[in-house]
Amino acid sequence: MNNSMTVELAAHVQDLIECGALHNDNFDEWHNIAFNEDYYIIGYYKAEQWLKEHDLSAFEAISTIVDYENENFGECTTKLDNAESVVNMYTYIMGLEVAYDAVEAAELALEDIE
Repeated sequence: MNNSMTVELAAHVQDLIECGALHNDNFDEWHNIAFNEDYYIIGYYKAEQWLKEHDLSAFEAISTIVDYENENFGECTTKLDNAESVVNMYTYIMGLEVAYDAVEAAELALEDIE
């Protein structure tokens, strides 16, 4: 995952923390809330632009999705025929690490307070 994408996804998580959607009582749901409850990108054109902004080819994103779904579910079920579906599943996968890191940081901050 490139740096611009990491920064953007981390900012998305931070925005959700600041608005109260993510909080200390739902650490186990942070990834789901941030990257699964709603589309990250809406619109085919906007999704295509997002790929370009992050210097990511559609083929690279599709490969990541296929590998992830085959490893975790035994088959790929994501519709790979449009940029919107590809970007939203790709950010779901990349968001796993970002959300995990955010939860870990929040848990450490809580420990410091206690």
